[in-house]
Amino acid sequence: MLSGSSMQTIPVSCAIILRDHHILAVKRSESMPLAGFWEFPGGKVEKGESPPESLVREIQEELQVTIQIKKELPHSKHSYTEGKLIQLIPFLAEISAGEVHLVEHEEVRWLGAKELFQLNWAAADVPIVQFLHDNWSELVAF
Repeated sequence: MLSGSSMQTIPVSCAIILRDHHILAVKRSESMPLAGFWEFPGGKVEKGESPPESLVREIQEELQVTIQIKKELPHSKHSYTEGKLIQLIPFLAEISAGEVHLVEHEEVRWLGAKELFQLNWAAADVPIVQFLHDNWSELVAF
């Protein structure tokens, strides 16, 4: 999709949370847009926030855990609606405090490399899933 000057870009940070050579994925609940699709947890970067600051806040709100960000990964861009472009900014992270409790999402799964493509991912997350698949050994050893 070509992005003209009228295209609004919405920065969204997301966490690729690693634990025991698995990554965390969450399923969007019926009350959320894109209900039933899987995604990496995160949310919109608010005015005055950096993407990492946004992510730490969003993960605390959505999963009730504290994360430590390790590394920024390649971004993904996708337009779900005319005139709006989602720029998904993924970060490799680990849980530094707390246990996962879902606030908005309906399900959580910890996925190994062979399970990545078994879920129905939201379109913006698909390029990140492909990147994880292609770079799995390097990323889980990080």
